[in-house]
Amino acid sequence: MAVTMYAISVPVFVRQLKGLSIVLRMALALYAEKKHDETTLLSYRFYPDMFSFTRQIQAATNHAVTCTALLAGVDAPKFEDNEKSLADLLARIDKAQDFLAGIKPAQIDGTEEKSVIVKMRDREMPFKGIDLLQNRSMPNFYFHCTTAYDILRHNGLEIGKRHFLGNE
Repeated sequence: MAVTMYAISVPVFVRQLKGLSIVLRMALALYAEKKHDETTLLSYRFYPDMFSFTRQIQAATNHAVTCTALLAGVDAPKFEDNEKSLADLLARIDKAQDFLAGIKPAQIDGTEEKSVIVKMRDREMPFKGIDLLQNRSMPNFYFHCTTAYDILRHNGLEIGKRHFLGNE
């Protein structure tokens, strides 16, 4: 089987977001059972200059959706970045997954050399499709997913690699 841009992007994003959804549902159940305050988890960060748990989920979904939209040449769904609960974060992941489910391989395949622009707050960054995927979006996506997972584990959620990989 040939490796395609679609094969190394959308299904990977989908699988990993499924894993995040699984562990967030577990956290929601645990926090309800133990009557823990969700806001302590949502605002948790490992170090003062790191993103909070909420921002980790936001960043992960943003990288998956933005990369896919740029490669496919479609508009990305808008996120308000105003999630205040685990349920809100789950809804955000669901919205990202719904968007990804609507992308067809033909929209992504062959975009290795496509010129795309990532718009940041104060600048624009040009990429070729393959560089966007391999050198920006995928590493950032995995970083934020991993950090969110680690925050959950650190805060008492009994999860393992199978959850991270979306196999549970």
